[in-house]
Amino acid sequence: MTPKILEKLKEVEEKHGIEILLAVESGSRAWGFASPDSDYDIRFIYRHKKDWYLSPWDKDETITFMTEDDLDGSGWDLRKTFHLLLKSNAALLSWFYSPIVYLKNEKFYRLFKPLADECFSPIAVSYHYLSMSKKYLDACRNDEVKLKSYFYCLRTALTGKWIAEKGTIPPVLFSELLVLTDDATRMKIENLIALKATKGESYDHPNDWDLFGWLEDMIRENEERSKCLKSGNPDKTKMENVFREILMN
Repeated sequence: MTPKILEKLKEVEEKHGIEILLAVESGSRAWGFASPDSDYDIRFIYRHKKDWYLSPWDKDETITFMTEDDLDGSGWDLRKTFHLLLKSNAALLSWFYSPIVYLKNEKFYRLFKPLADECFSPIAVSYHYLSMSKKYLDACRNDEVKLKSYFYCLRTALTGKWIAEKGTIPPVLFSELLVLTDDATRMKIENLIALKATKGESYDHPNDWDLFGWLEDMIRENEERSKCLKSGNPDKTKMENVFREILMN
């Protein structure tokens, strides 16, 4: 599928007159628990030519596409990317740690990634994942649950636990989060990963109420611990200088 993805990204560049600086996989394929019918969630950062940024008028800073062969693309302009970075946007930060990279401008990545690390706000990102994990937990409060929802809950809850315990940008690969679990729970989750690889996105699975209770307790603990987390430390002057350097080269 990678050649098709690269071909589509090239088509997007030509259609919109942009240069894609980074394109990665996001979603279940990047997390490591895709179903056979999972979409390809392609996320990218792009820049226009310099004159585009000299207009006084607001412009569209997002590009999206969806193809018949399940390529779901969404990209942000460089300026929007910097605005989101200042807020420690969780999705944006995760793009820089995706294990699946389709395109990467090395100079952009070298300049931008240190800013991503500096702008990381444990409390802001923790609350993002806490909100998501609560939503998915409610979706799993049934005797039969969508396995997809269960994994979304597991991932967001374990990501929140990672931030609370380590205070660092959490890994994208779900398997790397499993170091936070005990052996018995890890085995249960790994068995579910193997099952999910054989089932469609709409598959319903009998609830494991012990696992559900473990999730519920973890999310409650995450909420309490997140109150003590620190914020990020962005340097807006440094960010402006990096923005100009990326734009001018």
